[in-house]
Amino acid sequence: MNQPFISKSKKTLIPMGLLALISACTVNPQQSAVLTLAEQGHFAAGGKVIQSEGQFNGEQLFNPAGQTLHGDHASVFYQIPVNARPHPLVFLHGAGQSAKTWSTTPDGREGFQDIFLRHRFPVYVVDQPRRGQAGQSTVSAEITPATQDQAWFNMFRLGAYPDFFEGVQFPQTPQALNQYFRQMTPNTGAYDEQLISDAMAEVVKRAGESILVTHSQGGGPGWWTAIKSDNVKAIVSYEPGSGFVFPENELPEAMPSLTGTLTATPVTLEQFKKLTQMPIIIYYGDNIPVQVSDNPGQDNWRVRLKMAQLWADTINRHGGNASVVHLPEKGVYGNTHFPFSDLNNQTIAGLLSSWLEQHHLN
Repeated sequence: MNQPFISKSKKTLIPMGLLALISACTVNPQQSAVLTLAEQGHFAAGGKVIQSEGQFNGEQLFNPAGQTLHGDHASVFYQIPVNARPHPLVFLHGAGQSAKTWSTTPDGREGFQDIFLRHRFPVYVVDQPRRGQAGQSTVSAEITPATQDQAWFNMFRLGAYPDFFEGVQFPQTPQALNQYFRQMTPNTGAYDEQLISDAMAEVVKRAGESILVTHSQGGGPGWWTAIKSDNVKAIVSYEPGSGFVFPENELPEAMPSLTGTLTATPVTLEQFKKLTQMPIIIYYGDNIPVQVSDNPGQDNWRVRLKMAQLWADTINRHGGNASVVHLPEKGVYGNTHFPFSDLNNQTIAGLLSSWLEQHHLN
């Protein structure tokens, strides 16, 4: 009988059939902490060059006439382990975030960057154009301080501030919450999905045939990256929040929620069919209601999960291979908007490892 395994320390229920695959991805506490790399580095990908009119005068260094500015590129840190697997993981963050999303957890445990590096995947972690270490923008923006920590607490489904959800997979210490809030970083120019995906196409050109892993707002640029580049061989998307592309004659109805109305982005059928040429998996965490919720942070994700399910159905109707995993339905409970850095992120990594194995991508 396929009995479930229940962790006594965390509310996580896992079918026994997945346990061996998950264990294969879990770092053994007794193993060496040393990671052996063949190569690592940092590079910029994509971007623009703009120039002021006039002639540069070397005697007037800060007169902009004739001078150029390189900006709107992605900033990429990569690590390639010894005996690397053939397909790198390319990680793109979500709104208000940076590459730090993937590097560590709010309480200092290993993030997906190191978890998968230990399992011999080359990793490329990206700061999208106009964010983080890719902050050099070619357009102006006003950055004003906004007191929104409590809004993000609710929107990212830690709970209903100041209360955490029961069983939530988030470290409930003041130190962890402090680190979590300090991950937020502003845009230095307008968010531009096409600009980001242009840069991401250059990232995967450099990385080679890759598995693209996106989060939240990064979902939309992720679809466009796969449309623009043949080097995307699979897409893994954690809680995509917007930017769902549908054939222009198959648009779903707009979906209102307490935080606004979610609409689909029309594309040509030819563009859409590019997304049917690779396996795609989407994960959503816990505390997402089925019916309208009086907590706007939860209600926001109600419509996004519904849109993702319609999107996957449309991909599959056109001959593709897309699936949406709502983690509680698989017996994995308590995950926030950041399942890859939650307390059970080793379990989440194991599920991804299993999926990669099923599709011969590991």
